[in-house]
Amino acid sequence: MAIGAHPDDIEFMMAGTLALLKRAGWDIHMMNLANGSMGSHRHPPARLRRIRLAEARAAARRLGATHHPPLVEDLGIYYEPRTLLRLAAVIREVGPSILLVPSPQDYMEDHTNACRLAVSAAFVRSMENCRTRPPRPPWGGDVTIYHAMPNGLRDPLRRRVIPGLFVDTTPVHALKLAALAEHRSQQDWLAETQKMNLYLRTMEEFSLEVGRLSGRFRHAEGWRRHLHYGFCAEGDDPLRTALGRRCRLNPAYERALERGM
Repeated sequence: MAIGAHPDDIEFMMAGTLALLKRAGWDIHMMNLANGSMGSHRHPPARLRRIRLAEARAAARRLGATHHPPLVEDLGIYYEPRTLLRLAAVIREVGPSILLVPSPQDYMEDHTNACRLAVSAAFVRSMENCRTRPPRPPWGGDVTIYHAMPNGLRDPLRRRVIPGLFVDTTPVHALKLAALAEHRSQQDWLAETQKMNLYLRTMEEFSLEVGRLSGRFRHAEGWRRHLHYGFCAEGDDPLRTALGRRCRLNPAYERALERGM
């Protein structure tokens, strides 16, 4: 399961890995916490919600994923109990053994709050005394959490973020591009407001750069594995197990972890 902040966030940084998991026989799920209601100079919120929901569903169909509807308005992703308990209900329903979430450091608070909510929703998945909205029975399965790369591959203070795991998305790059292209409403908006003048090309530049960092792949997505406490066994790494040769561990990253860097 992949969780993002807004419609198209998953397609930018996670969809290649999702597509590879689908090819490997996994059921895949996608969920954006916000409905995209503010991302336009042309459409009022009510119309834009419908447009972006349709775009998100079309992208999910491209990837063969189950789409889960958003929970809040744009700029409404806060780390607070109501949203957390609603997201926890979805986590319990899906029962993902692999959970793909945003980076803990990113340029926008909606992204970092989506990360925090997803991690906490997974953490409370088996807690009997945690009553979700709507109520869902606790689920005690293991889940391994992987954090995607931030937008621009840098943290909010402009520092480079290096992945601990590279996934070769070259075989599914065309599919990832097609899924992102479904978000037609965003192409002019991001060019005007965030200087992403070439919407699809921006995603390609990110994937080419991560591929270059891998030293092996042309297009790649980067991941950092979350600490296992409360989620799974210490050595669990189901993404590497599922994708095999399409993955490359970054030994320099692993060594830096032990040095506290």
